[in-house]
Amino acid sequence: MTNTKWALDTAHSSVDFSIKHMMIANVKGTFNSFDAIIEADPEDLSSANVQFTIDLASIDTRNADRDNHLRSGDFFDVENNPSMTFQSTKIVNNGDGEYDITGDLTIGGVTKAETFAVTYEGSGKDPWGNEKIGFSAKGAVKRSDYGLTWNAALETGGVLVGDKVKIDLDIQAAKAE
Repeated sequence: MTNTKWALDTAHSSVDFSIKHMMIANVKGTFNSFDAIIEADPEDLSSANVQFTIDLASIDTRNADRDNHLRSGDFFDVENNPSMTFQSTKIVNNGDGEYDITGDLTIGGVTKAETFAVTYEGSGKDPWGNEKIGFSAKGAVKRSDYGLTWNAALETGGVLVGDKVKIDLDIQAAKAE
């Protein structure tokens, strides 16, 4: 089968993350605005093209002060770097709907190769006859690799904000017309 274009269904998709706070707890958040270009054969993603864009201003950790700090020059500097992008470069089929998708992740003008474990969750038709596909993806990045190094030392040792950011995506897409 050849690659088909799929339109991201943002109402049924999510981009979530978690990071250690004070080295003892995970703080979770989400990005509320994102888009993707997906060209894929859902039965075999090996030749897929995936482009993902996240609006960094849409960060939501359920705390307005923290969200505004994350948008500031200490972190994402959304005024000068409004989006984060991912462009797939290599896809390895591990069998049973499991893939490793490597691509160029760009944050704040810094681009690094990152790999995400992707699972094809299946396909089906919605009640209106639209063909849908689902994927989940997991990975982790080091924020310091992208110049996101703001931190504060703790009196007891260690730091306020961890370096490893865990990323968790659930994606649903509809066959494009």
